[in-house]
Amino acid sequence: MKKYNMITDSPGKALFFFAVPLILGNMFQQFYTTVDSVIVGQFVGEDALAAVGASYSLTSVFIMIAIGGGIGAGVITSQYLGAGNYGKMKTSVFTALNSFLGLSIVLGIIGFMANEQILRALNTPENIMADAVLYLKIYFVGLPFLFMYNILSSVFNALGNSKTPLYLLIFSSLLNIVLDLVMVKVFGLGVAGVAVATLFAQGLSAVISFRLLMRQLKSYQTKEERYRLFDPAMLGNMFKVALPSMLQQSIVSIGMLLVQSVVNGFGSSVLAGYTAGMRIESICIVPMIALGNAVSTFTAQNLGAGKPERVKRGYVAGMKIVAAFAVLICLFLTLLHDPIINAFLEEESDITAYETGTSYLSFIAFFFVFIGLKAITDGVLRGAGDVVVFTLANLVNLGIRVTFAFTMAGILGVKAVWFAVPIGWATNYLISFIRYLSGKWSRKKLIEAKA
Repeated sequence: MKKYNMITDSPGKALFFFAVPLILGNMFQQFYTTVDSVIVGQFVGEDALAAVGASYSLTSVFIMIAIGGGIGAGVITSQYLGAGNYGKMKTSVFTALNSFLGLSIVLGIIGFMANEQILRALNTPENIMADAVLYLKIYFVGLPFLFMYNILSSVFNALGNSKTPLYLLIFSSLLNIVLDLVMVKVFGLGVAGVAVATLFAQGLSAVISFRLLMRQLKSYQTKEERYRLFDPAMLGNMFKVALPSMLQQSIVSIGMLLVQSVVNGFGSSVLAGYTAGMRIESICIVPMIALGNAVSTFTAQNLGAGKPERVKRGYVAGMKIVAAFAVLICLFLTLLHDPIINAFLEEESDITAYETGTSYLSFIAFFFVFIGLKAITDGVLRGAGDVVVFTLANLVNLGIRVTFAFTMAGILGVKAVWFAVPIGWATNYLISFIRYLSGKWSRKKLIEAKA
């Protein structure tokens, strides 16, 4: 596949072909988390699937914090790359790696110590509590590996290299699936085996990613090569974008976490069906989120190169790609939601689990265009470093999801959670789009011109 240049080639082609490896890579990542659920549901049972599901809303928050932090830090890296300032670019990479390694260790300790209290606060059913706590303890031990794995992938993407993360994700995904089967079927470790498999696969991939990144950075050389391993001032600029990016990337997961107690209140069978549906939703939003991340890199590089007019052309191209993906996803889920949910559950599972999963997928199938439009619009604002309005938009999204789910659950039942999702996505998009139309994002400046 030809490598398209973000700054000089056709915006539509550059975006699409840069996004394809991101989509495939994230698909593999979601695929093996989905396989985790299928293996647990088929070989351990409905309660084990519910336990993993109860943990998933919490683990997703940490994964998305890592991804959002990496993307936010990558904006600075991309702008320095676009400006041709390789010394500052390298400083930004090392500052990001060191900062987020420290953050992941702190979060890992907090999560390990507080996971049971969080699960109880979320009204997790008692019959799955022990498995959920065990899964999370193992998960938080490996959090630094998971964090660095995602941060390193984001750095590769910021450098315009979306293929290396794809290859590493394929490797990690296949290794994780093999280890899942070994741990669950051969050694009978159940939920703990799935957690250990994920920890080992992502840990090994993080080590390989780091070595490959060091090799790529050596290729960016100048006559006066000057860079630092940590720059406090640059970290400040990074976090201006990284903190809202963490929020933007984790907003769906935070919403899932906060409404988890609503779903949990309907029992473990509903939770099992909801878990299956959410796994499929996570796969379906991958093209939209990946395209938004591609737009962010595209925007940062072109603004760094002084070409804001190309960003607008790229945004229009992104809208067309989003529309095409939304139609395909809608057709896929409308036609196949029954067999998809059946794949997660053993024959003895409660009928409530089947009905919950199929109901959610058949409803949400029609609304993925909203998260796609939200993702690419937020991508422009994030890539420009224009973070205030899109942060507000994502907070509104979160507020709508949580408020609607809690206030309407008594009337609509668990379907209140369904309806809250597209309402939040659509409102988020409209707020960000109004900011995009203002054009103020194109006048933001995060980096100094190259001396």
